[in-house]
Amino acid sequence: MAGPPVTIGCAVVVSPGAAGPPDSGTITVIPPGGPTANGMPLAMVGSTCLMVNSLSGVPYPLPVGPLSPSQVRIGGQSLIRMGDAIPSGSGILTILGPPAAAFITDSTA
Repeated sequence: MAGPPVTIGCAVVVSPGAAGPPDSGTITVIPPGGPTANGMPLAMVGSTCLMVNSLSGVPYPLPVGPLSPSQVRIGGQSLIRMGDAIPSGSGILTILGPPAAAFITDSTA
């Protein structure tokens, strides 16, 4: 079950990674104009993660795939939450955390 929403700096893991073993990374880019929590933008489908190849150490970008299991939608976009497992790239992106905050301010209306 998914938990609270996340923001920039949230730890993620994709399995399998670019070379086979799981790769780790963080959410680094969130499209502007979405909801915020404590002044931080909340991650939505289409956010970008900076992953690190577990074998070579080479960083690479990985966009969050469009098939988020989250039932929470804001402005037609799915919110990304802790515990989500989202098909992205050639594997499954697991959202580890930490959460953004315990509250949300929706400024999209």
